[in-house]
Amino acid sequence: GALFVPLGGAAVAVAAWGLAEFFTRRRRMALPSILLLLAFVGGVAGSMVGFAVEFEPDLSESAAGLFGAGVAALAAAAAWAHWRRFRVPITVAAGAAALVAVAVALVVAAAPDAGERLALPMMLAGGLFLFALAMRWDRSDRERLTRRSDVAFWLHLAAAPLIAHALFQSLGVPDGRIGSGAALLVIGLYALFALVALAIDRRALLVSSLAYVLYALQRLFADSGSVEASVALTALVIGSALLTLSAFWHPIRRTVVARLPRETQGWLPVLERPAMA
Repeated sequence: GALFVPLGGAAVAVAAWGLAEFFTRRRRMALPSILLLLAFVGGVAGSMVGFAVEFEPDLSESAAGLFGAGVAALAAAAAWAHWRRFRVPITVAAGAAALVAVAVALVVAAAPDAGERLALPMMLAGGLFLFALAMRWDRSDRERLTRRSDVAFWLHLAAAPLIAHALFQSLGVPDGRIGSGAALLVIGLYALFALVALAIDRRALLVSSLAYVLYALQRLFADSGSVEASVALTALVIGSALLTLSAFWHPIRRTVVARLPRETQGWLPVLERPAMA
């Protein structure tokens, strides 16, 4: 990279692919496979960014959007090539996230002045796209016995923060400018996320939303006059709720799924999975 900036990322990508031939394809080691996939895709994208740094660092907003779309598209192609060779479950999520980035970058290139206004809707749309893709993979392995279930796990993990942040950011939670009404709405959304998490048997939405609902509850207790005890009360309420969900996840999930239409149940993971030998 010191000799020629784009070579830095390219060297990382080549090294990551070579190491994956041993650690992923031969040894089937999970954590090295994940890190090497991220290093490969990041190296490919970094090589393209290096070209911009080397030749044209001062791009206009439209040009930067188009260039960003090209970088994201190349990252998605790199993820697809890696998937064809190594079949690491996180690869599909990485490629899908890159495609979302392509769409966002193209919107920014087409309407640079509206980029900030459209940021949250685009984030929410990207999260819903990833969620729908995750449900498609989940439906293909409702008993969760194959690698397809692992692919769905990583897609859910990528979708959840996009959905949660877009919704709660639109309510003003990260900026600390919510009142009691908005705090109650945040708690209601978290309850809805809990029902969705139970139905699909994935906890990513709950984890991604936790910080927002903690803040909303604290605001509610503080507004009601319990300023000094607001943190303790918040911890007690959320801790009790999460502990209850943890201890009785399967019975609660059985109750939730039983009340859904049969067509919807056909999309969801089975309630009783076969024992693994």
